[in-house]
Amino acid sequence: MAEAVLIDLFSLQMNSQNNGIQKLLCSTLERIEKGFSASAPFVYIMCYQTPGSERSSEQDSLLKVISSFQTLKKGIEVVCKTSTAAALYTIKQKLDEKDLSIIKIILPVQRKALMEVFIDHLFTAVYQFQFEDFGMDCEGNNLQQIAEPQSDIQTLPAHEMELIRSEIQTYLESLPDLKGKLTILKSSLIPGHIFLHGFTTRTGGISYIPTLSSLNLFSSSKRRDPKDVVKENLRRLANAAGFDPETFHRVKVNHASDVWIMGKPQPDSYDGIVTNQKDVTIAAPSADCIPVLFADPVKKACGAAHSGWKGTLLGVAMATVNAMITEYGCNVKDILVVLGPSVGPCCFTLPQESAKEFYNLDPKCVRQFESPTPYVDIRRATRYFAESICVSSLPVIHSKETPRRISEA
Repeated sequence: MAEAVLIDLFSLQMNSQNNGIQKLLCSTLERIEKGFSASAPFVYIMCYQTPGSERSSEQDSLLKVISSFQTLKKGIEVVCKTSTAAALYTIKQKLDEKDLSIIKIILPVQRKALMEVFIDHLFTAVYQFQFEDFGMDCEGNNLQQIAEPQSDIQTLPAHEMELIRSEIQTYLESLPDLKGKLTILKSSLIPGHIFLHGFTTRTGGISYIPTLSSLNLFSSSKRRDPKDVVKENLRRLANAAGFDPETFHRVKVNHASDVWIMGKPQPDSYDGIVTNQKDVTIAAPSADCIPVLFADPVKKACGAAHSGWKGTLLGVAMATVNAMITEYGCNVKDILVVLGPSVGPCCFTLPQESAKEFYNLDPKCVRQFESPTPYVDIRRATRYFAESICVSSLPVIHSKETPRRISEA
């Protein structure tokens, strides 16, 4: 059973004198009220709003129709926007606020193919969509004819697909930054005339999902943040940092120590990446886990790694350094290693069995070792591993970037 119903009136030319559209809406709401008598769904009515107008007589006429439906009216919202992208994304936010995932869309049959494209760009596999056309009213009149002529066309030509993508991109670019300005943390220890580098914070993007940073740079079919939103976040980061988002590469985390040497076949998953190519940007994700950047200003090679507690113990930092030495002839003494923002020793705990491995590495990596869940300093452990392959300690910093780019997502 659908948790929400979306009535798509966007393509219809509404006015206060158009009894046909009002009749269409009335009949549709009657069907919903009868079909969901046990548990009324949330209903969203999507319609076109003339640019510059805040509320029109057309909207007033819709509200009058809605007021007659006692079971549904408290759960009905009218969303009038100047573009389909704006209306649909606004409704998506309302769905997400209520944690709704099963949506029935009632629409003109000729809008189905178009709507499917919008949904593909603005939603993920978390959502389940069902489609239904307007059909017949109780007197046997074909309400579909009020909307648009019947058509068997269910696929869109390439130019229409491109128009939809452009509409979505334009709308997402117009959205304001959330939770503050986009900020990039940099280090004075990595030479800025050779490497462009930095660590992002959680602010400055458009992702509104509470469990994600506004500058979320990772899309997943299991999350509610779609690829197009992540792509817009990356575009904003690229503009701020000065790199080309088309040459952006990030590690495909598997919490191990595999390293991809750019230019060789790409593994399905890996926690480190190295390159000596110009004009590419490489990155590693972070939250609790540590993003680690590597830069050799002599050989002009760089690397990025994701060092979680498992990857730390497996030596992902050492594996990344070894890859730079083996592939690019780097001297270990020339490699600068930068540890980015991550969880501190005050706040990260592990079961004692796992914490014991850090304790054996260096007792200073663990506090309250006798407790069932000791506090573990994975930053200290990562530095320990990095220093272990070098005759002198490696600098530890926050970062920067340029032609040969290293960037933190």
